[in-house]
Amino acid sequence: MKIGPYQLDNQLVLAPMAGVTDRPFRMLCKELGAGMTVSEMIAANPKLRNTRKSLLRSDHSGETGIRSVQIAGAEPAMMAEAAVYNVQQGAQIIDINMGCPAKKVCNKAAGSALMRDPELVERILTAVTQAVSVPVTLKIRTGWDSDNKNGLTIAQIAEQAGIQALAVHGRTRSCGYKGEAEYDTIRAIKQQVSIPVIANGDITSPEKAQQVLNYTGADAIMIGRAAQGRPWIFRAIQHFLETGSKLAEPNIDEVEDIMLRHVANLHSFYGEGQGTRIARKHVSWYLKEQIDSREFRNAFVRIEQANEQLSAVKQFFQQQKLKQAKVA
Repeated sequence: MKIGPYQLDNQLVLAPMAGVTDRPFRMLCKELGAGMTVSEMIAANPKLRNTRKSLLRSDHSGETGIRSVQIAGAEPAMMAEAAVYNVQQGAQIIDINMGCPAKKVCNKAAGSALMRDPELVERILTAVTQAVSVPVTLKIRTGWDSDNKNGLTIAQIAEQAGIQALAVHGRTRSCGYKGEAEYDTIRAIKQQVSIPVIANGDITSPEKAQQVLNYTGADAIMIGRAAQGRPWIFRAIQHFLETGSKLAEPNIDEVEDIMLRHVANLHSFYGEGQGTRIARKHVSWYLKEQIDSREFRNAFVRIEQANEQLSAVKQFFQQQKLKQAKVA
């Protein structure tokens, strides 16, 4: 799949997730098989540009592959200016957020709230595509609610405005992340537009990835929450798509190595104070599938020191290996 002049390594894209897809996580997912990653949502408002949060979200130092930066806002001129600024900072693709269902975003008439106003959508998309020379992509939902599934209309507006790829989450704004994603709307969109379409929503396994690709005809799939604590899902899906066979789950030594490197990179990226706080949720996600991990997870969230977090993870895995040895 290509977006403008950029050839993706494969059909697998890491979804932008606020508070999750920071530089350490993007680099890890790329290493483990993602064909492209998208940055966390960056506010278009220039007053927020130099906040610590925005500066960290804009940090792509050392990343390989295509640099896709997602921007969010509701003012066409401000969105266009934000796109220009981020391209000057090194963005190779600008992604526009019209898919986020979070109340604090939608209450500002941004994210998926924009889908209620197709005319404003058109003005924003046209302003951004005309402002920059790099490809502009768009992330949407199927509509505002079950009675207003206008994803196809928005997709057609996007294509006419010069959007070069479209990611569609198979839920409406009102669904949030509840219920099951549906793929009929994504399929209909793919049949009606000629730009690449990326299917998103509830893709949690290699088999599901294949099913969604086959059913929708999408050019690629986007994975979000299923990569939390399982960044190797990209590698597993790619292997299945290529061979039709399932790749073995990573062994306990590899899981330990991935976790330790991830946690250490979070400490380094954010600084030890913030890094230890952010590491807690990632470690919790990683350990959900580990046997007898609840007690450790409860203890881990109370650790305040970076070096103690790393030591605790090592100790936990030592105990897990001993348990495995006894069972064997």
